[in-house]
Amino acid sequence: MMDSATDGHTEDLVLDYELDAPPEKVWRAIRNPALRERWLPKAELAEAAPISSTPGKEVRYRMREGEPPFLESVVTFQVSPNAVGGTTLRIIHGLVDVTAKQRMPRAANSNLCCLMHAA
Repeated sequence: MMDSATDGHTEDLVLDYELDAPPEKVWRAIRNPALRERWLPKAELAEAAPISSTPGKEVRYRMREGEPPFLESVVTFQVSPNAVGGTTLRIIHGLVDVTAKQRMPRAANSNLCCLMHAA
């Protein structure tokens, strides 16, 4: 399912999973680096530390592709109990808006060729 994004993202990919495990176990698998490494290697993360975390409920990580153009994305994991004693895991994966980065001005000391424009 595709949702329109907010807060600087293009379209987000939203995936919902119903798991038999209790929320505490799912949360531990998401937050514990040794367990998370099995399914989300730190090489895929821009930083090993999360962007934000609400204990037991939600954690957000920033990811970066390993090859040019090195696109960045934010993946959010939301954990909540379901009606049958298991867990609903929602994964929201959003590509960071590339056009916002392209609009940023060059640094004055960027060593790029500077051309004068005639008025």
